[in-house]
Amino acid sequence: MTSHGPVLPIWSCGGCDLPWPCPTRRRELRAEYADAPVSLALYLGAYLVQAAEDMPWTSAGALHRRFIGWTRQPPEVQQRCRSDQIGTSATSPDDLGRHPVRPACRQFTPKR
Repeated sequence: MTSHGPVLPIWSCGGCDLPWPCPTRRRELRAEYADAPVSLALYLGAYLVQAAEDMPWTSAGALHRRFIGWTRQPPEVQQRCRSDQIGTSATSPDDLGRHPVRPACRQFTPKR
């Protein structure tokens, strides 16, 4: 069992106090749902609905990026984005996982 669960209704991480899902929980979820990406998206979608009810002031796009959008990025892109953000201040918890300059951090489109 992880200590990085959501603290409701503020949706921060119980283990590290970052916005949930935090980077640690994201890694855990990726490993847990490695063979079931659709199930991971459905699981996180249920949390997104709860978070939207708890935080009605947060935009739908920000909630989507925070709860589901990161699942489409490969882990190496997420790691690069997080390391680029060290020493910068995010304007809100919804900015977690986004980088203001690098578009690859906002959206990943797989090559076909």
